[in-house]
Amino acid sequence: MCLQNGIVLLLSVYLYKHIVQSYLVLVMQTINISDFRANLLKYLEKANSGEPISVTSNGKLLATISPPVNQRATAKQQLRSLASTAKIHDVTTPTDSDWDALS
Repeated sequence: MCLQNGIVLLLSVYLYKHIVQSYLVLVMQTINISDFRANLLKYLEKANSGEPISVTSNGKLLATISPPVNQRATAKQQLRSLASTAKIHDVTTPTDSDWDALS
């Protein structure tokens, strides 16, 4: 039963993440480069608040402005993920083999 709850939870998180990403693509604001230049601060503030913005020129996509990524939080999450699968071996006992660097 516990395994089933874990699988259901993982599936729910996975689906939620993809639904949110799909929603962001649908609600992403598209603006022309001249409007972007004229109102740069306004659009950067929108992006900073979490709203992604596509910038176009003659209908061609030039850039996508997205909210900043919290690099510290991302790094911590990645380290937690690695820590859950890491195996720690004996790293303090000397080995009997010579290293190439000592030659």
